[in-house]
Amino acid sequence: MNVRVIAATNRNLEQLSRTGQYRPDLYYRLNVFPIHLPALREREGDIPLLAQYFVRKFATNLGKKIDRIPERMFTTLQRYPWPGNIRELEHVIERAVILSEGPELEPIDWLSPSNQKRDMIQTLTLEEMERQHIRDILEQTSWRVSGEKGAAKILGLNPTTLEARMKKLGIARPSSPTG
Repeated sequence: MNVRVIAATNRNLEQLSRTGQYRPDLYYRLNVFPIHLPALREREGDIPLLAQYFVRKFATNLGKKIDRIPERMFTTLQRYPWPGNIRELEHVIERAVILSEGPELEPIDWLSPSNQKRDMIQTLTLEEMERQHIRDILEQTSWRVSGEKGAAKILGLNPTTLEARMKKLGIARPSSPTG
């Protein structure tokens, strides 16, 4: 029997085999012709070509005729960090094709800066998220803790509880520029 195995991973198998977390014999069997493919965020120039390919693919599958992709969309796609790599790009383009009604690909609001901020927030610890959320609410209320329009009311906390949380999280009202 003549067999070829093609395997893909985002893990460093060489390092894992050295530390005993991966079978060294299996690593050496698979390591005949390694191909390193950088993440999509490292290949910004490939994004327009891939986007065009996916648009053609999905438009054909859905019986749509989309022959234009706005330049601003290419810019947005190239600025996004693509944590899900090419598979994420493919899904985003598929969604855009589904939602597009004319010959031009509709803008993708899913990749807006607010969603990118949401992706960054997901990497914070619970304490960091809590600290940031309390700060955001305090800024909205001009640092008013209690009262009908205070941060405690918005957060659903007693003012003393909020003050205790602020102390524990190291949140202090910023000093005014004049003082």
